[in-house]
Amino acid sequence: MNLDNIQILGFTACIDSVGDTLDRVNSIKRDDEIIQLLNADSIASPNHIIHGVNQAFLAFERGENLAKDISVEIVLRCSAQRQISKAFDLLGLKEGQMNLCAVLIDCDDYSGELSDIFTRDNSVLEADSSRLMEIYNIGDVEIENMSIEEVIIDRITKLTVDY
Repeated sequence: MNLDNIQILGFTACIDSVGDTLDRVNSIKRDDEIIQLLNADSIASPNHIIHGVNQAFLAFERGENLAKDISVEIVLRCSAQRQISKAFDLLGLKEGQMNLCAVLIDCDDYSGELSDIFTRDNSVLEADSSRLMEIYNIGDVEIENMSIEEVIIDRITKLTVDY
């Protein structure tokens, strides 16, 4: 897997069916490519995603993965959670209107195909600090010394240390 080829795209969408949406997205890509959709409202920055993706692949290489599937491992690592249900509560797709972060790993450029399904809007990738503090239960003491992005990246890294 070539982690030098990561695209992070923002979209808005109205999801009628999570399963149907995932099927449509999966029909775009080849089997060896990864398109992971995440709740953009829970994303601090592109660095947050890149770090989580990197940690997911490293976990598989070390045999320390928490999930059997690399896509699920990416959600776990990016959410800084050990439990799949909690990770999907934070970063998973939900029915209704939502902001999406599409992570394309070692893929061709599918921005056009994804724009046929969703509405392209990179502004959804701009972090809402107060919302992220609530979502990730970040306290004022943590923010005194680090940015929200740094706190979340630190928590992702701690998943490996706590393994």
